[in-house]
Amino acid sequence: MLSTQHRTNIVLDEVVVQEALKLSNIKTKRALIDTALKEFVAKRKKYDLNGLLQELNGESPFFDGYDYKALRVNPHLPEEY
Repeated sequence: MLSTQHRTNIVLDEVVVQEALKLSNIKTKRALIDTALKEFVAKRKKYDLNGLLQELNGESPFFDGYDYKALRVNPHLPEEY
């Protein structure tokens, strides 16, 4: 990934910043914001279904002949249920 830096001025809620610094043991506001942004991106990627579909490139993550319906059979129920 291309590493670039961008300088910006932002107004932050100081109470939230101080709480985050205490919880994280991070020493600087810059490091805190970098960490928060990286965690935000990682979380969004984790739950991004579109990203998953793109990674799979149209291929099934299961083996050929995989029958998900066969796994739904409950051996504890009578067959006519």
